[in-house]
Amino acid sequence: MAGRNGEKAGWTVGWLGAFAWVAVVSVVFLAQARWVQGLAGLALVGLAVASIVSLAPWRHPSTRYWRLMIPLYVVLFASLPWAIWAWGGVMDTGLGWWSLCWLLPLLMPLGSIGGKRWSDDARPSAAVGADPQRR
Repeated sequence: MAGRNGEKAGWTVGWLGAFAWVAVVSVVFLAQARWVQGLAGLALVGLAVASIVSLAPWRHPSTRYWRLMIPLYVVLFASLPWAIWAWGGVMDTGLGWWSLCWLLPLLMPLGSIGGKRWSDDARPSAAVGADPQRR
């Protein structure tokens, strides 16, 4: 499966990118000496990194992606209450109920690849008689 490095990078870098804002905001809070908020954010990032690594699809090849993504989404959506709390409440963030609409595109991978498994993309062997068109 060495030929699937792009997929592995996509999973890892994609999820890390989803949590990058939490890391940046946490560092800003630490720079402002807001230790509790900053350390809580870094704890969320640590939990995210551990989850990204432990729930990687190549570690669970027969598990559907949606089962692997749900815990990561839970951590990602847990970062929203953290951010609201860290900024001092909903009123200070400038968010309204319509702001939840911005979260809908985040859920697209559940519908597009959620039913796949890592083992579904296993390439057929080059053995005699293997059909290269069949996946």
